[in-house]
Amino acid sequence: MNKEILMVIETVSNEKNVSKEVIIDAIEHALASSVRKKYRLDKKCEFDIDARVTIDLETGEYTTYRKWQVVEEIEEEMNDQQILLEDAKSKNDELNMGDYYEEEIPSIEFGRIVAMAAKNVIVQKVREAERNRVVQMYESKIGQLIFGIVKRIEKGNVYMDLGMPDKQNSMEEAMIMKDALIPREAIRPGDRLRGYLRDVQAELRGPQLYITRKDPEFLVELFKLEVPEVGQGLIEILGAARDPGLRAKISVKSNDPKLDAIGACVGMRGSRVQSVSNELSGERIDIIMWDEDPAKFVINAMSPAEVLSIVVDEDKKSMDIAVAEEQLSQAIGRGGQNVRLASELTGWNLNVMSKDEASNKIMEENQNLSAVFMEELNVDEDVADVLAREGFSSIDEVAYCSIDEFNSIDDFDEDLVNELRKRAAEKIKAKNDKIEQENSLSNFKILSKDSIEKLASNDINNREDLADLSVDELLEMIELSQEDAGKVIMDAREPWFNKD
Repeated sequence: MNKEILMVIETVSNEKNVSKEVIIDAIEHALASSVRKKYRLDKKCEFDIDARVTIDLETGEYTTYRKWQVVEEIEEEMNDQQILLEDAKSKNDELNMGDYYEEEIPSIEFGRIVAMAAKNVIVQKVREAERNRVVQMYESKIGQLIFGIVKRIEKGNVYMDLGMPDKQNSMEEAMIMKDALIPREAIRPGDRLRGYLRDVQAELRGPQLYITRKDPEFLVELFKLEVPEVGQGLIEILGAARDPGLRAKISVKSNDPKLDAIGACVGMRGSRVQSVSNELSGERIDIIMWDEDPAKFVINAMSPAEVLSIVVDEDKKSMDIAVAEEQLSQAIGRGGQNVRLASELTGWNLNVMSKDEASNKIMEENQNLSAVFMEELNVDEDVADVLAREGFSSIDEVAYCSIDEFNSIDDFDEDLVNELRKRAAEKIKAKNDKIEQENSLSNFKILSKDSIEKLASNDINNREDLADLSVDELLEMIELSQEDAGKVIMDAREPWFNKD
């Protein structure tokens, strides 16, 4: 019987290409499981016991031990697997809480049932080892191109075989979900296909490698493959935006002043960009020169439309783009495609309009600004119009604008500039004083002067500081009734609820 165990270990290890340690572990688990079942069937124990089996690799002999965990209090359902600390100490005084006390018990024969159980465990462990191997192999490849052969198509999802063509039952299978495919792309079993490895997940039914052909990263990786200068770092691809299967834009930057980044990506007679386009089912690709100036970058991204003027709003991170009336449809693109891709590529919200529409919008905005300056600075319409025309958008800009910038305005002399700056500063101060007064703790009638001083000593100086306190925190600082403290806190928080 011992020779049979050694023969099983040797045979299975060679056939499954699994280490002998794994096979021994599987047989030990199978023997231990059989021991637990035998004790339960023989009704020697009320509950399942815990057992351990060890196999000698040299002789094939095996020994069985019954185990009890050392605990302070035995759980009813664990009655046959646990032992009290004092009882364990009486058997072995070196045992501590959480240790296991073991006694040798008779072993069972390595029969057909045990062999079948061992076989099932071995098969499971072989599959686990194969899954772990595939996961470890491909986790480091996330973010890279993966090449495979289409194995089957089910419910629109494409399954690719990444293993060797003659390898049977390969677990190296990747999936391209329906929504990760290029729309209207014709794919058949047997096709050779590339994809971008987006994620690897270890699941019970096997490792799942999720691939996409739709993400902008796939486009970038294809250019890295086709353009050696990109792989060498001479050219950087700084962004990409796609309408999969129809059109895409990528932004490039040359790190070598002698190298034409766009020309290198296009290739001789368009060979490089055409190779990428063919992989993407004929997707049209615009290669855009990146620029550190956002306005220039947007102008490049709007290609092939020619931009006449551009107005930047940094606060809203948007730009108004004016183009000629005859180029308006081209600038917007079919279904807004061109402007949408340009917006995704640059990260700015782009509003495309005709030259006349842009002029009317600027005129309306200047009129609104002019009215604000007339009211806030108490100046006539001519002065207000000049401020609006020169790009001032608030009285803060008027107050803090440098003298040199003001002197560049031909319509203003030094006295007028000084007066405008003075009035703007006074207006800002008046607004700040008003806000400070509104936020002052003196507005809270419940709070006495002594209470306000105590709050100030705890760095509670205004309405906002007070609103952040809880009732208990407030009562630790000053003496108030619970009701008054709650009323003060709610009054301080009133602006929170009045915000739009």
